[in-house]
Amino acid sequence: MALLKILIFPDQRLRTVAEDVLEIDDEVKKLTSDLLETMYKGNGIGLSATQVNIHKKIVVVDVSEEKNSPLILINPKVEILDPEERTYSEGCLSVPGFYEEVKRPSKIKITATNLEKKEFSIEASDLLSVAVQHEMDHLEGRIFVDFLSNLKRQRIRQKLIKKSKVAV
Repeated sequence: MALLKILIFPDQRLRTVAEDVLEIDDEVKKLTSDLLETMYKGNGIGLSATQVNIHKKIVVVDVSEEKNSPLILINPKVEILDPEERTYSEGCLSVPGFYEEVKRPSKIKITATNLEKKEFSIEASDLLSVAVQHEMDHLEGRIFVDFLSNLKRQRIRQKLIKKSKVAV
């Protein structure tokens, strides 16, 4: 397993729309393992392949307290089961240090393929629903800051740019 480099907003590569995974092979299995290791190391609850500059429809999520219940989603699709939106405080490994309120549908159905090449579906609400929707946005080239006002988004952008220049 290896730690992967996470792209940081406003990196334009985060805007790339991911492509379907055509074959679940050893390379995909290694990538999911590396994504999980990177997510856990960063204290995240979700990570998409897009965030590490691999533009394939792969998402890993683990909302368990013990960090021992990973969910691997290959070519995921989401169906909204309850359109009523709830507000959640969201953060992102690609937008480090920022948490903002985002409204999302409260209950969804996720259909995806697992590493054993089997399609499965689960219903999700609360934190799992938010985490999956957040990661699905990454696969479409969206970031949670896109749901914020222009002023908030610009402020976050400027702070992260300034922080990256200080770190160099």
